[in-house]
Amino acid sequence: MVLQESPALDHVFHALADPTRRAMLRSLASGERNIGELAAPFDMSFAAASKHVRVLEGAGLLRRRVQGRSHVCSIEAEPLADATEWLNYYQAFWSRRLDALETLIKADAAKAKSPGEE
Repeated sequence: MVLQESPALDHVFHALADPTRRAMLRSLASGERNIGELAAPFDMSFAAASKHVRVLEGAGLLRRRVQGRSHVCSIEAEPLADATEWLNYYQAFWSRRLDALETLIKADAAKAKSPGEE
């Protein structure tokens, strides 16, 4: 289980909190891109795109290599797996809670249908 207080996990969720960075990761899921290609769908400068890439890189979500004058980026899935593991814990928690609520509602509904009981 991923630690509840993990600086690495904090960095991942910080990086994923921005919709531009999430879109960049989605783009990288289909293959390598250079920073210009990552910036292209957005109205941003190369410098702004580089800042987003640095945040993703700092969170371990992407790997960058220099190829000539181009910085080529690729996705790193391991930190996403850790974040998924953390989220799955809460999904299971809420599933149990909602199942318990459903049981109570069904029990109340069954009582309400029973004639003569108050």
